[in-house]
Amino acid sequence: MSKSVKTSLLLLSFIILAFAVAGAAGVKAGGGNDGAYRQMAVFNEVLMRIRTDYVEEPNLPEVSNGALHGLLEALDPNSSYLSPEEYKSYKQLGQQAAGVGAAVSKRFGYGNVISVVPDGPADKAGLVAGDIVEAIDDKSTRELSLAELTGILNGAVGSVVNLSVVRPTKSTPQKISITRDVVKYPAAKYSMMENQIAYIRPEGFPKGRSQEIAQRLRELEKSGAHKLILDLRNSGDGDISEGVATANLLLNHGQITYLEGQKVPRQEFNADPSKAICTLPLVVIVNKSTAGPAEIVAGAVLGNARGDVLGDKTFGAGSIQKTIDLQDGGALILSIAKYYTPGGKAIQDAAITPNVLVADKAEDFIAPEDSDLVPDENEKPEPKKIQPDEQLKRAIEQLSKGEAKAAAA
Repeated sequence: MSKSVKTSLLLLSFIILAFAVAGAAGVKAGGGNDGAYRQMAVFNEVLMRIRTDYVEEPNLPEVSNGALHGLLEALDPNSSYLSPEEYKSYKQLGQQAAGVGAAVSKRFGYGNVISVVPDGPADKAGLVAGDIVEAIDDKSTRELSLAELTGILNGAVGSVVNLSVVRPTKSTPQKISITRDVVKYPAAKYSMMENQIAYIRPEGFPKGRSQEIAQRLRELEKSGAHKLILDLRNSGDGDISEGVATANLLLNHGQITYLEGQKVPRQEFNADPSKAICTLPLVVIVNKSTAGPAEIVAGAVLGNARGDVLGDKTFGAGSIQKTIDLQDGGALILSIAKYYTPGGKAIQDAAITPNVLVADKAEDFIAPEDSDLVPDENEKPEPKKIQPDEQLKRAIEQLSKGEAKAAAA
């Protein structure tokens, strides 16, 4: 038996032993729960069958590496195992100053684009929210943990990363090349709409965004705003603390969110009345690319009946991770706590469901390359119609409806 095979067997045996010990602790704490022992028995049997019955002598180092990756990714998309080589590369890539300007996660085994930063490298290259990243530089994202996937997207300024992207409007994967650059979030959009409705769109929650929103709110109220639309669509990235601070601008009482984990004591984030600056009637617009800090805001508004949340169900991202160094030079990245809505739902698991559901307008249909739906060459194609923003329209109607109710009362 080779040295590498012996090492792998020892590693897998250690995994079994560790879970057995955890199971024993669970038996003492839970009074007779032997589920962990049963799973370890199955794991051990599978390992033995691979060794004795597989068609050829298995590559046990590869098997053990795959087992550890699968074990962690089975917990949630944000948990990862990194081998010594992967961890070394991950730390190096994390020090790079440039990126692509896209928030990504893993869904159904592949990389999933939550949102892109407007005018960032990914946006300029044509990457859009909802794209499935099948491969990065010809390496399948199924083989990459989320930590590796996000690390690979970083790099030196001016370097190029090549993606293979699948989207519903195309029948074959699209090749997209992105030139990495220092990512800068654009300023929040704001304007005064008809009927004295103030409109603010943060475009993500980088550091300092809540202060910028506070400044815009003051300016719009001085200009005569009577109602507010906070547009959180495609805000899928940023700092959770900015989401908490933004929610506090709108709430003068109540719970914004709380954080809790198996070994992380419950930490509550409650509204500070002295930091609330806006009491205007409010509608928050969300969609499938609303995630993280933006979900904290939407959940707080909905949970405290501060206003309406309108649009599509959000993405579902709200947890914190801890990196644990291993003796062999590898590492575990474990989710150790989740953020919850005031109603007690884990945002990462349940996302935020609006109280006013309004679906995004369906994208223009694009016929597959091998489809029979090809226009006549003598027929001039019709110009692409700009789809009306149905969600924004309904948000304006919702505020008018609330005003009518108040007048009637």
